Amino acid sequence: GAILRTNAFAPAANEALAFKIDSSLVPNMPKPVPWREIFVYSRRVEGIHLRAGPVARGGLRWSDRRDDFRTEILGLMKAQRVKNAVIVPTGAKGGFYPKQLPDPAIDRDAWAAEGQASYEIFIRTLLSITDNIVDEKVVHPRDVVITDGEDPYFVVAADKGTARFSDVANAIAESRDFWLDDAFASGGSKGYDHKAMGITAKGAWVSVQRHFLEMGVDVQTDPVEVVGCGDMSGDVFGNGMLLSKAIKLVAAFDHRHIFLDPDPDPAASWKERKRLFDLPRSSWEDYDSDLISRGGGVFPRDAKSIKLSKAIQGKLGIEVSELEPEALISAILKAPVDLIWFGGIGTYIKASTENNVQVGDPSNDALRVDGREIQAKVIGEGANLGVTQAGRIEYSLHGGRCNTDFIDNSAGVDCSDNEVNIKIALAAAKRAGRLSEPKRVELLESMTDEVSDIVLEDNRLQALALSIAEQGGAAAVPPQLRVIEALEERDALDRQTEGLASSEALGRRVGDGFGLTRPELAVLLSSTKLLLQDAIEQSSLPDDESVADLLVEYFPSKMRSKFKRQIETHQLRREIIATELANRFVNRMGFVHPFELSEEEGVGLGDVTAAFVTAEELFNARDLWAELETAKMPEDARLYLFRHAAGALRSQMADLIRAGASTTPPSEMVANLQDRVKELTTGAEELLTTASMRQSDKLKGEFIERGAPEKLAARVTHLYDMDGAVGLASLSRNSDIEVRALTAAFTDLGARIGLDWAQSTSAMMNPSDVWERLLVAGLSRDFQQMRLEFLRRLSRRKGAKDDPQGAVADWAAEHAAAIRQFRAMVARAQGQGDVAPAMLAQVASMARNLLAR
Repeated sequence: GAILRTNAFAPAANEALAFKIDSSLVPNMPKPVPWREIFVYSRRVEGIHLRAGPVARGGLRWSDRRDDFRTEILGLMKAQRVKNAVIVPTGAKGGFYPKQLPDPAIDRDAWAAEGQASYEIFIRTLLSITDNIVDEKVVHPRDVVITDGEDPYFVVAADKGTARFSDVANAIAESRDFWLDDAFASGGSKGYDHKAMGITAKGAWVSVQRHFLEMGVDVQTDPVEVVGCGDMSGDVFGNGMLLSKAIKLVAAFDHRHIFLDPDPDPAASWKERKRLFDLPRSSWEDYDSDLISRGGGVFPRDAKSIKLSKAIQGKLGIEVSELEPEALISAILKAPVDLIWFGGIGTYIKASTENNVQVGDPSNDALRVDGREIQAKVIGEGANLGVTQAGRIEYSLHGGRCNTDFIDNSAGVDCSDNEVNIKIALAAAKRAGRLSEPKRVELLESMTDEVSDIVLEDNRLQALALSIAEQGGAAAVPPQLRVIEALEERDALDRQTEGLASSEALGRRVGDGFGLTRPELAVLLSSTKLLLQDAIEQSSLPDDESVADLLVEYFPSKMRSKFKRQIETHQLRREIIATELANRFVNRMGFVHPFELSEEEGVGLGDVTAAFVTAEELFNARDLWAELETAKMPEDARLYLFRHAAGALRSQMADLIRAGASTTPPSEMVANLQDRVKELTTGAEELLTTASMRQSDKLKGEFIERGAPEKLAARVTHLYDMDGAVGLASLSRNSDIEVRALTAAFTDLGARIGLDWAQSTSAMMNPSDVWERLLVAGLSRDFQQMRLEFLRRLSRRKGAKDDPQGAVADWAAEHAAAIRQFRAMVARAQGQGDVAPAMLAQVASMARNLLAR
């Protein structure tokens, strides 16, 4: 059946019952269906814990939804799953509903105590049916009925209502000698304090910086007008509104007050916000009224109506002298400002096609607005669920710039996961007697800034990856649609759940000149990363020495040499490598190339990743990425170069797969080919034909015209010039022919029979559908492959290995008439103007016949 474990027959059942369920075996479950869930029941508390996979993490929420807390937690697990694409575990979420709470209005302390007691029962009961690891062996809990296998990974985090409970959870875990020790609940007193680090806000601010950077605005120095949801006592709002001294916060609201300041002085208002942030339990009411500009003020949310000065009316773009608080908040959300910053709880923006019931946040129904009504240029989602996915898409289609909550505020969960994995390594060192508890706490604290830097780098790269994908515009939609289908075929995506429109609707959008929006691209980016993680874990790639540095580099530098053994034998070694690699692959290459290469070459996603690792090493791509990121140029040019560099590397990956990358580990492939590829890299220009040189110069000119520095434009162009290097290096090694001589023969052959034009034309073609793409991609590689195959056969002729170019000339002389006939047909094709794939397919067929002679 669906029930896999229960504590019903163990002593723990006296406190509360627990049932572990395989959700996929329960009929009619709402989507997304969790991998496993645990239902907890007692007279005092009920709760649910949902996991999307065996290694999963997410917070525990004190829910106030008596009848549908599972619906609430399922929505949060879904968001957590895509948010966790940047970290090792997939998404999980838990929630508990205390059933015997006293009235907080009468006795708040008793109310809080019962809430904490309910949380403790919930934690103890979840742990009562969870496996432990003792002496590196998995141990099942006693007296528990178990019908599934080993399942020891169980971590929790804080969420709404449980921010102060991490130490409580860790104390319970430690009293049971649970293997994760205080890594069980991240963020406790011996962990990373997210509010003190300001990590979630800093991560979301990285997204905001990227949006404005592409608009030519530096938010650290150029004044930006902001409206927001939250107050300065909150982690995300408070930290966020201190991240730039150029912020002009003109309006904000929380559940208690509305703050209005039509013309704030950036320096003075920053200082005052900082004072409020440092003040325990501050509210907007504590803001010094002398510092608020004329016509502003702080107003209670429960006021009947609020009088609005001319200055405020002008700032909000309205002509009304008085508004009820709800209507005023709606006006704030619709104000013509630079940025909306979400740092509080609630859903405030939906799509015009959605109703309030679909949104599922009844307390804000009266003030919620539609995406198309928003006039702010940018939305930063430091908080969860501030905007519905349909609301984000509508806002984006009306010219707004936003990502999603799971992209913007992923730094919090990223930081927690780093903490857990660091603590797992340090716990092993502690058990081995290599680290005392005081020294461990001291080390954790000393690494805070570096952990923050590691996490923010993830945010920066994800925001950049979305911009690169977005730049493709309407032309990029057909391949992106194919990715959606591929994800659906693998059960890695549910369109309806993720708010993605039908292919027909997206097709119509293309007709209007629009591509996929950033919120839609974010779903595809994260879903691809999750699928790649899984594929890499299932492959032998994490065991190859070529990716060993990824594991070590994941940890802060202070740990790398001193705790190298604990890192190398980490419980989640393979998962960490898979996560880091999936993120690097998608951040650098985008989410389309992995699927297309898998489809075109008939290999798995793990094999495509292996080819990426090999290509990155062979062509020194990591240096190129770093140069592309730091060079001074317009952002449009930067994104354009990134896209083209990925396209060039993709061709090399296709050749690597054909040269055996799907069966040979990357370290071995690199060792086999590196010297020969390097030899070709140093003098590639000498080996290019005049036609190829012209094409190369044209591409380089295009990059420079967009604003790219000449040196960098040349470097990306050079990666295109190196197309074919892999096949030649491989043939040179296998046939024992000097690689430059072989390349000269290869080039000579192409020029003699007219194949260069056909190959370059197929490489530059824009196919109209998936089948045409498969045909064109196949042709592009085939024009190269048939020449390599010909040279391999030719090398068997006497003297051909010593003088391959001479052997080609001899062959050409023998078949002069056939070559003339073939070249005439190529000339006819060239003269046609628009070249169709069918024409190139015919050229390829005839070339094959010619070269078989």
